[in-house]
Amino acid sequence: MVSLNDAVSELAGVGPKRAQALKSLDIENVNDLLTYFPFRYEDLQAKQPAELTDQAKVTLKGTVAAAPVISRFGRRKTRLNFRLLLDEHTIIPVTFFNQPWLKDKLEVGAELAVYGRFDAKRQSLAGMKIIASADGGMGSIYPANKEVRQGTIQKLVESAYATYAPVIVDLIPEPLREQYRLLHRRQMIHDMHFPAGDAAAKAARRTAKFEEFYLFETRLQIVRQQDHTLNGQALAYDLAKLKAFIAALPYELTQAQKRVVNEICFDLKRPVHMNRLLQGDVGSGKTVVAAIAMYAAITAGAQAALMAPTEILAEQHANNLAKLFADFPVNVALLTGATKPAARQTLLPQIANGTVNLIVGTHALIQPEVAYHDLGLAVVDEQHRFGVNQRQALREKGRQPDVLAMTATPIPRTLAITAYGEMDVSVINELPAGRQPIKTTWIRSNQVDATLRQVKAELSSGSQAYVVTPLIEESEAVDMKNAEAIYARFKEEFEPTYKVGLLHGRMKNDEKNAVMDAFKANEFQVLVATTVIEVGVDVPNATVMLIYDADHFGLAQLHQLRGRVGRGQKASACILIADPKNELAVERMTTMTSTNDGFVLSQKDLELRGPGDILGKKQSGVPDFKVGDPVADLNILSVAQQAAKETVATPDWAEQDDNLALAAFLSTTAHQNTTMD
Repeated sequence: MVSLNDAVSELAGVGPKRAQALKSLDIENVNDLLTYFPFRYEDLQAKQPAELTDQAKVTLKGTVAAAPVISRFGRRKTRLNFRLLLDEHTIIPVTFFNQPWLKDKLEVGAELAVYGRFDAKRQSLAGMKIIASADGGMGSIYPANKEVRQGTIQKLVESAYATYAPVIVDLIPEPLREQYRLLHRRQMIHDMHFPAGDAAAKAARRTAKFEEFYLFETRLQIVRQQDHTLNGQALAYDLAKLKAFIAALPYELTQAQKRVVNEICFDLKRPVHMNRLLQGDVGSGKTVVAAIAMYAAITAGAQAALMAPTEILAEQHANNLAKLFADFPVNVALLTGATKPAARQTLLPQIANGTVNLIVGTHALIQPEVAYHDLGLAVVDEQHRFGVNQRQALREKGRQPDVLAMTATPIPRTLAITAYGEMDVSVINELPAGRQPIKTTWIRSNQVDATLRQVKAELSSGSQAYVVTPLIEESEAVDMKNAEAIYARFKEEFEPTYKVGLLHGRMKNDEKNAVMDAFKANEFQVLVATTVIEVGVDVPNATVMLIYDADHFGLAQLHQLRGRVGRGQKASACILIADPKNELAVERMTTMTSTNDGFVLSQKDLELRGPGDILGKKQSGVPDFKVGDPVADLNILSVAQQAAKETVATPDWAEQDDNLALAAFLSTTAHQNTTMD
């Protein structure tokens, strides 16, 4: 009995060497081969002479009018020429390069079809291949490499389909297939490889996209369901104490913050493991929500930990939390790589015995020697900057502590559905009252002088300014402004009236902290910096953000930088300095000036640059789908996610008749990752 799980070596013509070559294309079994779909098609329908246009790829059908001639040129290169009689009036010269073996297929008077590129000026065809059948149709073009050629894939797919078509069964449950007017799987696979025409190819690709997304999302929902059944800690927090803490805050929570706090507290109470993503735009008040959640855990007798990606951000969190909890029984401690050995030696036993109940730090929190008394809640700030293994290591520091991941980079729906599909998502979509909108403008580099006068006017009113540049030192390879040159220019322009500071990633941590502390204390009025200030830096008195070479940044990063101002009660400005060289960069600049909505920007950034460029390939979390594009096909992805949720939410779903094939398929492909590390 044949099975789609059969190794490709079961096919005729696939020995050990070819099987290894196919593995380089991620083709190991017959299902892999049958779902290795073409990325485009060639129109093989023969054209008439009147239909030919210059440089078009066409199929011409005729008879060989003269014997082929082979000539040599260059080093080991050949040219095969013959004439093709299309009708009694039209003869087209045809040339094949470096395919001398075709001579044996070209008998004078023989009828054949040739596919190639038509040259209108020469009235000739640069041949690409001879087509066995001249009946037309569409030719499938597959992703190939040096080890596995196009023709090999085509022959293997034909062979596999001929043998295995009878065992291809529907994976999408019948009610869903009918609801969304999808093809049966056997028909979909046939029409993806051998479409009769454009309409058949489109219908097959639509079904293939849905199936791919649906299978992925179903796996994610199974992971999510399993995660929710893990035995977590039921944190019986003290509601009265929690309300007292919230009432003591110097401001009232927004409606969005209240909603999110309720979602998190509901999870904390349950005896199942929480795995929640808290996302919100820059300045939306995520840290206060996290503080409330951590205090809830502490009132239940547990410890809380907050892990941040940088020492500057960890120290800032520790200082802010110490102020928030000054009148409450919370003992805040900071643990980073910069913690002195003596302080560390004192701190570790206090964490282990529970004396310290709120630990803030960097990845130092997950080092082997750090033992917790009873870690109940782990908060991960800017979580996409940590790898999966680092987040998992923090979870393993307690008895399945609840996890709250935070990000100030608004997650577009595409990433929320794929990279974070196994998490519950809470969104703060409202800014605190009193926040002034940030006015963003884009100028060319020849307009900088006028802008500097605007900056001086802001400084004269007591405000401060950031000046950001992509590079630290001058580079011959890239023509961008650099921090040291800008620093020198601004010192000359602004001092002694205003003091100018410099901050970049190559400074030692003590130096960086000293510069930031001085800027917060208004000892510097202008801070020239690289993107080290992108996340978390909070100076309410800063009202101007000047970004040099802004076209070299992505939208998400520009939005993060812009979020460093507008944190106080004063109106703020973000000025982008850029001389973009292409339309893509121009579009980024105009998009930045048109909206302050981080969610809109993050989706646009994803569309313009792709997930790997935004978060880095390893952190993007978006898998490499074969046919579906999670950005362009967001609607299909969203529908597939909802369908998968409904499937898995049904009790005993895997035992229902409509789902048997799906459950069996998922159990045999459990090795496939749903997220990337």
